[in-house]
Amino acid sequence: MNQLSLFNTEEFYEFPKNLLDYRESFLSREEADLLKDIVLHTAPWEQSTQKMYDKTVLTPRLTAWYGDSKYATLKENKKPTNPWTPELFSLKQKIEKEFGCQFNGVLLNLYRDHNDSVAWHRDKESRYGKRPVIASISLGQTRNFDFRKKDHHQSKYSLPLPHGSLLIMKGDLQEHWEHRIAKSNVPMKERINLTFRLVKSLYS
Repeated sequence: MNQLSLFNTEEFYEFPKNLLDYRESFLSREEADLLKDIVLHTAPWEQSTQKMYDKTVLTPRLTAWYGDSKYATLKENKKPTNPWTPELFSLKQKIEKEFGCQFNGVLLNLYRDHNDSVAWHRDKESRYGKRPVIASISLGQTRNFDFRKKDHHQSKYSLPLPHGSLLIMKGDLQEHWEHRIAKSNVPMKERINLTFRLVKSLYS
């Protein structure tokens, strides 16, 4: 798998800038430490289930959803909606102001150790619209964020996401690329991922 670089086209593959923005230190160390501690110990973490072939299995990570109160009334919402905390709402506003986007919810994922993961997927749910913008804040353990072409799985790239970093996926990324956080053979500490999203059906 190739190491992904956004900056050096001579040594590494350059991911299309119209599909991705990346800030390695979007939050300071102090801001990231404080937010991780608050979220880790206060979020109502749940472990959901998913169908795999003919079995129902536990999802290998914990999740929680926060967002606008109106979202709780949507029939397609399968997760309970928690009201914005001051910390999450402030972070939402900071990202919106700097990048000119809009969000009304955030999905939290807790990867407890190296055994937790999320499989290859695209965020293609209709409620996110055709070209969704998803802003992802990483807290805690650095994990590799892997990309591959939907129809060309040999094209794989990996971007390490350290504590306090921000990755924004946009444009046609969800149409043509898949992404994952893979399990690791190396012992790892917990990582929290905050993915800010705009649920379009709130305004339809």
